[in-house]
Amino acid sequence: MKSKFVAELLGTMFLVVIVFGSGIMASSLFLNNEGLALLANSIATGAGLFVLIQSLGNISGAHLNPIVSLVEMLWGKLKRKELFIYWIAQLTGALIGVAVVHLMFDMPVLQISTTQRTGFYLVFSEFIATFGLICVIALAGKKSVEFAPLTVAAYITSGYWFSSSTGFVNPAVTIARSFTDTFCGMAPAGIFFFIAAQFVGAVLAYFVLGLMKEDREKQKVGLV
Repeated sequence: MKSKFVAELLGTMFLVVIVFGSGIMASSLFLNNEGLALLANSIATGAGLFVLIQSLGNISGAHLNPIVSLVEMLWGKLKRKELFIYWIAQLTGALIGVAVVHLMFDMPVLQISTTQRTGFYLVFSEFIATFGLICVIALAGKKSVEFAPLTVAAYITSGYWFSSSTGFVNPAVTIARSFTDTFCGMAPAGIFFFIAAQFVGAVLAYFVLGLMKEDREKQKVGLV
């Protein structure tokens, strides 16, 4: 279990470093072009996530995300005690990641974001993006498990663009965003609603996937 804890902590830390670091770099290089900054940020995030899943998947499953760990527990792939250990590792890793990024770019380590991300449309966007993420994780490896990391990374990259919220889909990273007043930041006022939407989207996906599985099983035995 110790190796899984370390893998989730380091993996989530590096995920935050990749997301926030590339966001800071992109915003400094493309001062007046948010589109190009978002493009650079999304490409770096997708590439980094692919590497992290490939590197840590055999150790901890490379969840790097509390809602993924929750659904894995609901699927029976993770024990309840392990779930809380994963959550602690992920949140700790995310917060360490913020500090690391600020030190890398010579910024104050302790910051509170002032970027307002509030409104029903953004919360609904997080709900949809998270629902899609869980479905992708569940279905991506059905035909070829080797393509699962690439599929998940590609989905997250596209999430930057098809969702108005830019697809945070990760409570640990969402909390970390409140501690950076940079391109990737999010003021604390909106955090609760984003996280609530993420958990609701994940749980709904779990139930919908369960219904799909039941239908497939009935088809196999000729009941439908």
